[in-house]
Order: sequence, then C-alpha cells, then structure tokens
Amino acid sequence: MQRLTALGLLLACAASLGSSAVILENGMPILWAHTAGQLTDLPIENGVLTPDPWHYLHRMSLYRLLIAATDPFMGCMGTNATDSPIWGLPLQLGWMLTSGRLADPTGASTCGLQTGDTMCISTQSWWACQNYFVSTLPFLSAAQQGLMGPELQVKMQIPAGVEDLCTTYADCSARFPEVMPKWDAFFQGLKAASESALPDVEKKDALLGLYWAAQMASTHASAVCSSRESHYSSTEVYFAKCWLNSAEYVSAAYFQSNLDKSAMFMNPLPGRILQENDVAPNIPDLSYEENHTLSVFSWMQNINNLLGGTLVRMWGKAMCSMTTRERGKEMLEQLLLNPTYATTSFLSIVTGMATGC
Repeated sequence: MQRLTALGLLLACAASLGSSAVILENGMPILWAHTAGQLTDLPIENGVLTPDPWHYLHRMSLYRLLIAATDPFMGCMGTNATDSPIWGLPLQLGWMLTSGRLADPTGASTCGLQTGDTMCISTQSWWACQNYFVSTLPFLSAAQQGLMGPELQVKMQIPAGVEDLCTTYADCSARFPEVMPKWDAFFQGLKAASESALPDVEKKDALLGLYWAAQMASTHASAVCSSRESHYSSTEVYFAKCWLNSAEYVSAAYFQSNLDKSAMFMNPLPGRILQENDVAPNIPDLSYEENHTLSVFSWMQNINNLLGGTLVRMWGKAMCSMTTRERGKEMLEQLLLNPTYATTSFLSIVTGMATGC
C-alpha cells in the first residue's frame, strides 16, 4: 500500500507540473528504494528465479540487481557509485512510467493507469516492449555469465498471448542470435578488464564500445515490437523513431550513460505521450526545453532521411578514435542542451571529422 501511495503522489506531482518529465526520486531512479535488493526478494519456483517484467518494480529490480552485480568490475568508469553506464537504462524506465508510456495505449484495460494498477506494464505498449530488450535480455545474459551467482536459472514470467518475446537465456539466444552474444561479450569483457594491466582510460573506452554494441543490438532486435506502434498517434510514433535514431549517435560516441549524465540528457524528454496535433517547438503545455529536444530530434531524423542515411554513417565514421569520440560527446551535449548551438554547425563539423578519419 505504501508503494502505491508513493507512486500515486509521484504521478500527481508530475501532473501538477504540467508535462515535465520526472526521472529521479531522491536522486535515484523512480521507486528505486522499493525494488529488490537481493535475488531472493524476487519470486522463485522450483529453484528457478521467475521475475515478472510486466510489473514495474520487478523490471526495475532487474536493473538494480544487474548494477550491483557488475559494479565490482566497473572501477575504470570512475570513482562514483553511479558511474556505471548501465544507470541510463533504469532512468529510461522511470521516465517511461511517469510519462504514461508503460500504460495500456489501447484503452482496453487500466494497466498502468492511475485508475488501475499503477505498477502494471502493458504488453500493448511499444515503449515497454522496446525496453524489454534492454532489461530482460542483459539480465539473462549476466546470469548466464555467472555474475548473479553460480548456475542461477532464470525464467521471465510472461502473460498469455504474448508470443514475440523470449523468457530464458536459451530462448532469447535462439530467437535473437545477434543480440545475446553481444551482451555475453560485454559481461565477459567486464571480468577480463578487472584483471587487465591496460590504463583505465583504455579499458573504459573498450568496455563502453562493448556495452553500446550490445545495447544497439537489443535496440535493433526490438523491431519485433513495431506492430504496437499502431496504438499511438503519428506524432508519438515519429518521436519514437527519432528517439531510436538518436541512439545511433550516442552509441557511436561511446557515451558514458552514468546516472548524472543520463539525467542531464533525459530531463528535457517529453513528460507525456504526444498527440496528433502536437507540433514542436510550439507545444503549449511542454516546456521550452522539451520543445527544443523534440525539434532537434526531428531535425536529426529529417536530415538523415534526406541524405539517405548518410548523416548517421558519417557520424559513425567520424567516431573513429578516443579523441573524436570525446569531441562527439561534447557536440551532442551542445546540440541537445544548448539552444544557441546551430544545427548547421553540427552538420559541417561532422562532415569535416568524417573526412579526417
């Protein structure tokens, strides 16, 4: 009851602030304090761990347990307890919750709504489906690699009728063979890096490369969720595509998605589902920052489309060294967070960097 009351107050606060995104609660991801701190806090049947990723606290618990299991190997990321790049994922999940993107978009149920089960994650939500690939799949891989303890067996609960998602490591490996090896490589790389004599800056760059390769493999595999896009306005669908497109830039730059940096980039994301008549940068109930972010996302997507995908390819080519990746991170920060930074400057600089590589 306390958990539901806390969430109700949180969502009410979000509503009172207009549409502003709420991604942190006491400096941590939404309802982090109510998640499982150890494996035994989650359901276990016949010796098999059986989390329910369609319950918000269970899915968020996967992240908390994953971060706890990998933190001992994250020394090269920095001295803060929240320097792991994995922190960006629970922040995304919290934003999806408070912005209403995990709720049933069809109106056929009250799943995820304040009038229903606020902890429910709808199987009809495109956002929830996309997030499934960057929550359950990495957790299953980490368990398989022994990071959760020896010989841990895990099987995700799944509602009846959902047939396009996997529930075990073997199932996911068979259905998405391009994804699981990437997550395996990241977790194996983590363990190897802890014993490596390489400088921390080199280990960090290599691990971030493995991490983003795995996350992008998951993101590309989430194309199986596309049928769920029909439940949303064309404006929201376009924003979702822009959001996915932006990941191509972030991943190529090996962005260190720790808690602080991820919060900085996620604060200006739209705090509600977009409607058909929403046109940035002139959406009245969105903040200036949210309108700016939507406009930049749209510009990046439109330019890339006009150039036949050339902008993404040029950006990827430009991110050819640790030096250019550092510069790329700075450029993305300027583009997304500094309204005075000209998009034409971004395009010309990227073109020059790509030529230099």
